Amino acid sequence: MRPRVAAAAGGAIALVVALGACSENTGEGTTVDTNRQQSGVIATDPKDSQGPAAEVSGAQKGGTLTIIRETPISHLDPQRTYSFAGLMANPLFARYLTTWKDDGKGGLVLVGDLAETPGTNVNKDCKVWEFKIKDGVKFEDGRPITSKEIAYGIARSFDPDLSGGPTYIQEWLADSPEFDTKWDFKKNKTSLPPGLSTPDDKTLRFEFAKPRCDLPFAVSLPTTAPLPPDKDTGVNLDKQPFSSGPYKIAKNQTGVQITLDRNPNWDPNTDPVRHQYPDQFVWSFGPTADAANNRVIADNGADQSAHAFNAVPASLVARVAGDASLKSRSILSPTPSANQLVINNQRVKDLKIRQALNYAIDREGLIKALGGQTVAAPLTTLMPPATIGYKAYEAYPAGPNGDMAKVKELLGGQTPELVLGVADNTTEQQEGAQLKANLERAGFKITLRNISDDAKLDEIKKKDNPWDLYIGNWAADWPSGASILPVLYDGRTIKAEGNSNQSYFNDPTINAEMDRILAMPPADQGPEWAKLDERIMKEHAPVVPLFVDVAYNVHGSKVGGVFISSVFGYSSFVNAYVKP
Repeated sequence: MRPRVAAAAGGAIALVVALGACSENTGEGTTVDTNRQQSGVIATDPKDSQGPAAEVSGAQKGGTLTIIRETPISHLDPQRTYSFAGLMANPLFARYLTTWKDDGKGGLVLVGDLAETPGTNVNKDCKVWEFKIKDGVKFEDGRPITSKEIAYGIARSFDPDLSGGPTYIQEWLADSPEFDTKWDFKKNKTSLPPGLSTPDDKTLRFEFAKPRCDLPFAVSLPTTAPLPPDKDTGVNLDKQPFSSGPYKIAKNQTGVQITLDRNPNWDPNTDPVRHQYPDQFVWSFGPTADAANNRVIADNGADQSAHAFNAVPASLVARVAGDASLKSRSILSPTPSANQLVINNQRVKDLKIRQALNYAIDREGLIKALGGQTVAAPLTTLMPPATIGYKAYEAYPAGPNGDMAKVKELLGGQTPELVLGVADNTTEQQEGAQLKANLERAGFKITLRNISDDAKLDEIKKKDNPWDLYIGNWAADWPSGASILPVLYDGRTIKAEGNSNQSYFNDPTINAEMDRILAMPPADQGPEWAKLDERIMKEHAPVVPLFVDVAYNVHGSKVGGVFISSVFGYSSFVNAYVKP
């Protein structure tokens, strides 16, 4: 779980959960279907976890599909992968214990990937889990994948030199955020962290001190990618990961280009989600978002089978939206990334002021200032529509532009003076200026204070930070309230620095309710998180929900099968193919 990094002004900023909707542009204008509700379940029938994946209509084998991105992928090593580009590239060459079947329309099913099922809750208390490994799964050199290589992959994620990836499993096994001090990988390379065991080659077992009912979701992240110990090159694995997926790294020109060829030892009969349609994938780095999108729009030569990973920039939105020939080559979709005006509850203690801020907000004006509906869609809940069990509500119904009469009533003649901390990047400067004007019209006095962009996240995570308000966003690592509400609003996690709870909200009854829901089976949690979402907002108003990010991408005329991931909000390539 983590906040997203701000994108360039006007560009779509997309992430980590499941989408409320995903719609291909049809020529009727740039509209986003925000009414379709995402659904997600954990598969109970082992057949759902079997391969092969359902064939994609119209897909053919052959060709090279090029993915153009401005900056290189930060990590290819699965245990270190946590960037969105990395999370979309990894499934081409790495498999995990579980994964998501994603229809690209908001429907998700969690299935076994390397595992036969999404896991067995052995004692029905979420403290002991077992996964049985499939027969026939192999590495790129043909050797079988067993529980031991998966366990080794998890064990190496404890190495502080291999940081950067998710830490759920490590923290849960160690029962501590300081997992790398609880078990030393370098001193124990031939053993496993306490709580992780391999009773046999087919069985991987987790034992936790506390219930961890979300484990089937957590093991869908790259932490559980397998690796034989003799192929572990430490930090150099970033250059040449060892494949367990349908493709393998054929060539890596660091920072320039990554070429992936088919892995002949991948068996489609074991894989419920991936295909092996193109002969080759090429990730090409360097062109700006404008340059990449212009190349794809021009649709010449090899760019006919290229996809621009960077979203359509503001400078090209009107052109793409207005060109009927591009409608079949563009994808417009809301993402799971939720943005808020975060209220520092330690400093803004008056509930009426926090409620007044919610009534004051002009979401329509803010979205227009940021670039319109190809950038953002309004949000009035803590969890985005992508979340399993999501329920739409508006705790402070103010219409699209705010309810100034209600603000005046709540303020009762006060003119609250608040400091809004804003990163010094273009996007947040635009957002901050609009929010200042909006809130001052409503009766607040707002002072803008710039924060260095590269320091902002660290600074607002400090408990004693000097701002009353700041702009925040959050994208979960799986489509559950469990990876949103406890992370952002459990007051027991507040410490001196490094806080994800940046509103510094703490209520014992809310904390207890989180514990109750977390101990429930994941399939039962969705509606309970939705109820808690509404309760937190109505009783406490710790933040002002603003908008969810929208993804807007274009591809060449010969690209097929690309969709926006319902989990991560970026282009997924598991169904991609090249048209003849």
